[in-house]
Amino acid sequence: MAIQKVNQVPYKTKYHTTIRLMRQNIGMYLLILLPLIYLTIFHYVPMYGVIISFKNFKPVLGIVGSEWIGLYHFQRFFNQTRFWMILKNTFTLSLYSLIAGFPLPIILALSLNSCHFPKLKKITQTVSYVPHFISTVVFVGIINIFFAPSLGLFSQILNKIGIIEGPLMTLLEKSAFPHLYVWSGIWQGLGWNSIIYIAALSGVDPSIHEAALVDGANKFQRVRHIDIPSIVPTIVILLILNCGSILNLGFEKIFLMQNSMNAEVSEVISTYVYKVGLLDVQYSYAAAIGLCNSIVNFIMLISVDRITKLLGQRGLF
Repeated sequence: MAIQKVNQVPYKTKYHTTIRLMRQNIGMYLLILLPLIYLTIFHYVPMYGVIISFKNFKPVLGIVGSEWIGLYHFQRFFNQTRFWMILKNTFTLSLYSLIAGFPLPIILALSLNSCHFPKLKKITQTVSYVPHFISTVVFVGIINIFFAPSLGLFSQILNKIGIIEGPLMTLLEKSAFPHLYVWSGIWQGLGWNSIIYIAALSGVDPSIHEAALVDGANKFQRVRHIDIPSIVPTIVILLILNCGSILNLGFEKIFLMQNSMNAEVSEVISTYVYKVGLLDVQYSYAAAIGLCNSIVNFIMLISVDRITKLLGQRGLF
């Protein structure tokens, strides 16, 4: 009996401690309740539907009653004549966006952190944050107006200074689409993506900078040896997450910018899934493509996480 009581006391103590902590932080638990419900309903429950990628799904028969066909849809996608074109376009736009867009918010955050003019800092932050709150439809509309062939501002400026004569067909040129898509996206998300780095930099102890000033360090040296090392963990985590979603290009913006002239370079996995899944009503085929997409993203996430650990940095897992 004595042995049983000794074994039961730690368990009861731990249980009561957990309950007490939950009661003390009931407000925090209520805050995460709605996000948990959202994730459960819209992310975890729909995972059941992934099995239709292995079936010849027919709405009349339902998911359970539809015929199993194994890996047929996966083979069909890999043997598709446009497979390599779609994969190439997706990787090209994703890597271009990552390489060009990932460092810029870091540079902006470091610049704002080093700015000693509060008004200028606030104005810059406000101006850089505003584009993020513009809806995708409105944003693409602005791009179309700005780069319109004859009446667009860009075309008129180039005509005025004599660089070109006549209309500029930027929106119809295949070579211009990747640059237009990537750099417009960078402009829209630059300020918003810098917030997390600004928050990380705000946690740096001011006494470290004061000590560096006493030692004669200039602004560039303080940024290089104090600010950048302090946000390296944040940079690594965000880089891993970005690499883990390498194939997840935003559907709305590409779809709205796509036309018959640039379709050869703008057709990506997300737009292809929309066309075959919703327009052609091939639900199983679209689900198989989406599953392949998720598997590749998961492999990339684990691989980059492992590489960062081998390089001595802290990873996600």
